[in-house]
Amino acid sequence: MKHRGVAIVNGLDEFRYSDLVERKIENVKQRASLRDIAAETGVSIATVSRVLNDHVNVAQRTRDLVLQAVERRKQDVTPHRTRTVYVRCPYVLTDYFGLIVSSIADALKLHGLRMLLDAGESGQGSDALRRLTAQADVDAAILILPPEEGEELVALSQAGYPFVVVDPRVLPLPDIASVSAAHFSGARAVADHLIGLGHRDIAVIAGPEEWLAGDARLAGHRASLAKAGVLLTPDRLRHVEPTTAHGKHAAAELLSLEPRPTAIVCFNDKVAVGTLQAARERGLRVPEDLSVAGFDDIDLAEATDPRLTTVRQPLQEMGSIAVTQLMRMLDGHEPEALHIELATTLVVRDSTAGVRGHQPLSGSW
Repeated sequence: MKHRGVAIVNGLDEFRYSDLVERKIENVKQRASLRDIAAETGVSIATVSRVLNDHVNVAQRTRDLVLQAVERRKQDVTPHRTRTVYVRCPYVLTDYFGLIVSSIADALKLHGLRMLLDAGESGQGSDALRRLTAQADVDAAILILPPEEGEELVALSQAGYPFVVVDPRVLPLPDIASVSAAHFSGARAVADHLIGLGHRDIAVIAGPEEWLAGDARLAGHRASLAKAGVLLTPDRLRHVEPTTAHGKHAAAELLSLEPRPTAIVCFNDKVAVGTLQAARERGLRVPEDLSVAGFDDIDLAEATDPRLTTVRQPLQEMGSIAVTQLMRMLDGHEPEALHIELATTLVVRDSTAGVRGHQPLSGSW
């Protein structure tokens, strides 16, 4: 029958009946849990009950045994929280940085980790690193070309925070895991290529002096030239920010020199594109009048006319290996190697050719 709009079941209203059923189910579950703990510890259900109800007439050793079993069961049923990795790239996600970030994202997903991405140039002046250790919902970090001073990275490492640096801006620091490309050997290879084509008057548009990559690539160029008996003079060298506009401006200065360089080797492909533009504006043909080479082998290198000779960086591999290194750290293991340097590859296309009608400088091979 009905009474006050509440269903009646065997004399009990529906709400009281549901509550009774729930309590009975809970009692059954509790009884089953007590039985499981008793079976695991080898004591009686009654003893387990006395321990859980904090009765005094239980031996301390038995009490410890039961409480340890209870704690293990709590851990077994605790929901697993997906670990989160903070990925910081304080730059515009162009095809260079975009390839690294997308590779990291794919690798983290493969390992069942969540990515928290912080990208964009606005993040360069933030205190993101100092706030990392206070973020309870973030477990580790991958830092791409971090602009911070080395001291900040050391402080983060000394705080016991797990992180890996991709493409470090400063020299790799002790006890800090990093992944980068072989900048020195890659730059030496492209300069060797130009020298092999007969070039001796080679100008260099280098990257920022404070960048590890800029310093290493310039050293590679110098080593190749020195081997050929050629000195890179200050008038043949420019340091620029790695953009097309800065490359074009620097190339315009170099192409105004007398005698004009027969080849320009650039910090990256974007700088090389600016050099192509400067050459075209002066009516110079590439590679007939001027050879131009870049570095990175981003998609842009194949879209130019002529297509760029360049050095391929293993950008995707850098991202995936950084995740592998970080996973070892999260699992309590040491990284396989603290500083991993991946090989680069010379890619010869259409923007470089042999010298025509140019008298080699003294001291050449």
